[in-house]
Amino acid sequence: MSSLNLDDFTDLIERPDGGVRRDAEARRERQVVPPGSLGRLDDLGEWLAAAQGAVPVRPIERARVVLFAGDHGIAELGVSARPAGSAARLVREVLEGGRPAAVLARQLGVPLRVVDMALDCEPDLFPEDVVRHRVRRGSGRVDVEDALTPEEAEAAFLAGVAVADEEADSGTDLVVLGDVSVGGTTVAGVLVAALCGTDASVVTGRGGEPIDDLVWMRKCAAIRDALRRARPVLGDQLRLLATVGGADLAAMTGFLLQCAVRKVPVVLDGVVAAACALVGQRIAFRAPDWWLAAHRSGEPGQAKALDRMALEPLLDHGVTVGEGAGGLLALPLVQAAAALAAELPEKPAEKPEEPAGTDGSGDPVESAEAAGSTEE
Repeated sequence: MSSLNLDDFTDLIERPDGGVRRDAEARRERQVVPPGSLGRLDDLGEWLAAAQGAVPVRPIERARVVLFAGDHGIAELGVSARPAGSAARLVREVLEGGRPAAVLARQLGVPLRVVDMALDCEPDLFPEDVVRHRVRRGSGRVDVEDALTPEEAEAAFLAGVAVADEEADSGTDLVVLGDVSVGGTTVAGVLVAALCGTDASVVTGRGGEPIDDLVWMRKCAAIRDALRRARPVLGDQLRLLATVGGADLAAMTGFLLQCAVRKVPVVLDGVVAAACALVGQRIAFRAPDWWLAAHRSGEPGQAKALDRMALEPLLDHGVTVGEGAGGLLALPLVQAAAALAAELPEKPAEKPEEPAGTDGSGDPVESAEAAGSTEE
């Protein structure tokens, strides 16, 4: 019998400190630049202050990119522009610095970590620090079979929790969360449609590498078939991840929840991260207060999930590549908000007006007429 009780996260996760946020708002009122004139940067600075429990907010100095990787059996149906089982090649390119996320991370000076949860390759292809949390080789084809066994789902979830603890213990002060997967957007669409009660066509997008209409129709049909398997298990989030999720998505869900427990803010990249966040919200309703949506990826499933969690994306640049790239583009904006909140000077205190009839020291002053009208 499983020892994992997801209800514990509801008790463990607190909201960011509301009193500190009010203090940050009051400080913002006293700064030389009028409140509201910095747009969403004001809100971001106050959100960070509440998350950190500090006024003024501390600078973001130890951000990190964490990418969970896996292959999905649903890709065998030809729902992706990439061949099934090819996520390992993408991971290799990330690690060698040739993918957009790697370039951006290098430019911003942010460490990038890849966690293999279910790549369809031999584990010895990658370093031990990449593969040590791996649960299985590839996840099942969710339209006809479970993605994971219950034991594998629990192991993947707990691996995500462990990675969150590793990051928190190492001093990471903000995480950009993304995925490296083939078939991941299809599985994410299933989760979003199931949790939002929508039809497959509402959440079916074109993927990170755009697909044509014929592939889109195959993808929509795959999501529709998987939805039939998802609906009976909606009341059990871990079972849902085992049935129609995958090892990488289960790990990302555990990671998101444990980051909220450890009070580490997370920037969500694309539709896969958004789908995992939606599952996390079902487990612990306060958890989304610790997450920030980086950008609009163009995936309808992402838009649906973010709307359900009331998370407004920071950017809309049409970036569809995934792999944390959109989250990294939003990172300088978050860092700028922290710097402005902390470093803008406050207005000098206004000298109170002296009451009429005083000499500035508070002593009354007689008029000349009154001084000369003494009786003889």
